[in-house]
Amino acid sequence: MAYFRSFTIAHPRLKEADIALKQAIQDPAGWSLIFVYGPTGVGKTTLRLRVERHFKQSLLAALKDDPGRIPVISIEAAADSAQFSWKDYYRRALIALEEPLIDHKISYRVRGVFRDNSGRLTLDSRAAGLEIRYALESALIHRRPAAFFVDEAQHLTKMRSGRKLQDQLDSIKSLANLTNTVHVLVGTYELLPFRNLSAQLSRRSIDIHFPRYRADRPEDRAAFQSVLFTFQRHLPLRGESDLLQHLDYCYERSVGCVGVLKDWLIRMAKEALEGEADLVENEESRGRLRKLLSLDPAASLSPDRAIPPRNVARVASNTKGRVGQRRPFRDAVGVSHGASHAR
Repeated sequence: MAYFRSFTIAHPRLKEADIALKQAIQDPAGWSLIFVYGPTGVGKTTLRLRVERHFKQSLLAALKDDPGRIPVISIEAAADSAQFSWKDYYRRALIALEEPLIDHKISYRVRGVFRDNSGRLTLDSRAAGLEIRYALESALIHRRPAAFFVDEAQHLTKMRSGRKLQDQLDSIKSLANLTNTVHVLVGTYELLPFRNLSAQLSRRSIDIHFPRYRADRPEDRAAFQSVLFTFQRHLPLRGESDLLQHLDYCYERSVGCVGVLKDWLIRMAKEALEGEADLVENEESRGRLRKLLSLDPAASLSPDRAIPPRNVARVASNTKGRVGQRRPFRDAVGVSHGASHAR
């Protein structure tokens, strides 16, 4: 199961998005924001991991000369209780950058710095958010990542009351510009409102669409069939399942999204493996129980085998019959019936 979970297929949609995203990061051409959007379960996280792995490998030689550099940074834009928190966002970014002493960042650029009764420098609550922002800017400048990935970026749209959508994106754009770091926002179609908020933003950003496979396009249908065939050959089950005869059924359940298809097959395989394991466990448990009860594991307690055959004669001889009925007795061979009784 662990193997199948980590197994990925370089299918046509993934290859196209992979090439486009790598090229956009390596040659920004004046833009600082890259939007990667598509339906849920299409494989956007797999795409991000592939691109991250590419830049980590390509920058190995550069890291020998500059060990303080980090190839890429990746965080998830979490939304707590239906609203986005910039302070939490900055903290997550600093943790990803392996920045030390995150809770002790002090800068005299921020108003609100004062000394407490013990003489230590302290920030008031309003200045703390700005201070951690300045710490992130400094860390990005010194670490110089090739790209800053923000997964689940649609959570940026969950704003505080009264805050504009433009303000959310301006914060990201200014961070990208001040640190000269390309920001890649990966999310669902909820990112679409960000695309055309302003003419300046449109000029400084690029869109990469990662679509699902469409059943009404022959080339998409053939590609999806190839993906399904590859998955069935790597399923961790005994033998090989014939999923191609259920192509339409699999497409309906995944809506043409490879990630959804894989998750569905994982659940199916898990149920099958757990069911087989339960059967084996039940047989083993029954064997252990019979052993504890000092029963022969191979013997049965059915009526026809309740008494061993070798003890039938001995038990029968001790059983009293009815009055006038002869007890079972083996007659001697060659001796008359009457002589036997006389003896």
